[in-house]
Amino acid sequence: MDAIRLSPPRRLSLPVSNRGGEGQMHVLDFGDPKRPVDIVFVHANGFNALTYRTLLAPLSGSLRIWAPDLRGHGATTLPTEAAGRRDWHDHRDDLVALLDALDGPPVVLAGHSMGGTSALLAAAERPDRVASLVLFDPVIWSRWAVAAFQLPLLDRIASRIPLVKAALRRRAVFESREQAMVAYLGRGAFRGWPEMMLADYLADGLIETPDGYTLACDPAWEASNYAAQSHDPWRALKRLDRPVRVLRAGTGSTCHLAESPRGLPHVTVDTVSGGTHFFPMLRADVARDALFDAAV
Repeated sequence: MDAIRLSPPRRLSLPVSNRGGEGQMHVLDFGDPKRPVDIVFVHANGFNALTYRTLLAPLSGSLRIWAPDLRGHGATTLPTEAAGRRDWHDHRDDLVALLDALDGPPVVLAGHSMGGTSALLAAAERPDRVASLVLFDPVIWSRWAVAAFQLPLLDRIASRIPLVKAALRRRAVFESREQAMVAYLGRGAFRGWPEMMLADYLADGLIETPDGYTLACDPAWEASNYAAQSHDPWRALKRLDRPVRVLRAGTGSTCHLAESPRGLPHVTVDTVSGGTHFFPMLRADVARDALFDAAV
């Protein structure tokens, strides 16, 4: 395997202060530090930036990539308050702060699942800092579902959402990293993952404590991200005039955009045939090619 794939990214810490409180956003920096950032890539709910190292590192020979840990994930220390939380505007605002901190020309803003949706929301706030977007199976519900999520009634039924219940049942503490590796390998969302990618997830996804190794993303925060759905990605898409490329999973997609979305001529949607929601992990070449095509 070549040196670029194996070389670790640099670790940066970006101070963030906004309505969600103050703290440090942890960012992985791939590529030549002397060149401007080409791509900002945002991870999915429950994971962290290092999870995608084997996807992003091969691009670092010709591109510079920043990959942040979202609030409540990885090594980022921004506060998390799940009570009364209804949307992903905190993730949006944190990414806006990151975009504002960048020097150089507008970037390709990309992300997977919740990371893709949060990137979209941020781009609508700072379109001048974004050249284009590449979104891997972003969470974009149908228009009527997004409207329904605005209703107060949904606050009372959030705990019944299957993904919320599953997250709250998630085991949070392990005796060792090896025990976590055995527990996850080939199971659930991690089925079919390369071992190196799973090891990368655990490297920043577990925190050593006196009680053992604890998930960096608390299950209650992961559940909050599943429950808080009153943001409006459709409005963000309408506000943008930048190219948006969406790669949607062929099976079990969380993206309800049609392949030719009406009234959104700047949006293109491609379906990854045979791909699941986790195709960036299982078919990294497809995701990597899309990022490279957008950045060059």
